[in-house]
Amino acid sequence: MVPSFIDFSNNHIVITGAASGMGRLFALTFLGLGARVAAWDIDSEGLARLVESGKSVPSPTENHLHVYTCDLADNDSILQAAEETLRDFGHVDILLNNAGVVNGNWISELSDQDIEKTFAVNALAPFRVTKAFLPEMISRGKGHVVTIASAGAFVGTPKLADYSASKSAAVAFDESLRLEMKHLGHPVKTTLICPFYVDTGMFSGVKTRFSWLLPILSSEFVVKKTVRAIYTGKKRLIMPRFVLAVFLIRVLPVAWFDALITFFGISCSMDDFEGRKRPPVHSDKP
Repeated sequence: MVPSFIDFSNNHIVITGAASGMGRLFALTFLGLGARVAAWDIDSEGLARLVESGKSVPSPTENHLHVYTCDLADNDSILQAAEETLRDFGHVDILLNNAGVVNGNWISELSDQDIEKTFAVNALAPFRVTKAFLPEMISRGKGHVVTIASAGAFVGTPKLADYSASKSAAVAFDESLRLEMKHLGHPVKTTLICPFYVDTGMFSGVKTRFSWLLPILSSEFVVKKTVRAIYTGKKRLIMPRFVLAVFLIRVLPVAWFDALITFFGISCSMDDFEGRKRPPVHSDKP
């Protein structure tokens, strides 16, 4: 449960990837905390289910949930969704760059389309969505950009090359944005979230060798910790804390680093990966 003292009343929050997984839980949690939520996703049916679930969430705010079908791999779709969101909400207080995709395949078996889609959603979309709302945040002198990256941003993992690389880009994006806002004197806050594997369908089948050190995290735990980090203005949240050891072992010789990553089971964590099985999304675009 989110601590009772946390209140997001009168906050307007945009959440990408809100139709399923952690994005859906973020949306329902923020609704229960009094926020007005703009839920973005390419999955229009999932958004419709979110609307139905949202009706049962007690909220003091009228018209508290708006949904927008948006393809985060398409900049035109992002710009249209941003325009509609600002028209409906007037302004955005918090942007939660949550959407992500994973292929879970060997580099030699990834198609160019697979790689491009991963980078479009995981790396380029945070840039594009943030740029759509940042001018308004700067002009108001208020805003908060939250980026969901991954512990995988710090360690390259077999079958996650495109995912890890794209999440590394998301980490660098957050860091650069934070420093730019400070350098330019804009009071726009940033928060970076880097969890280990989370038990959503997106990472179905992953495993860990030492669950007491590197547990598969529950989505409820990650959402609760993230919501608290946003509320308190925490700049970076890495879960679990053992992930911080990566920064220390990186100074070791490469052979030692590789041996430790193998020992802790990270190198084989994706061996039984299944992922989320979704029906194909149909589009009018060629």
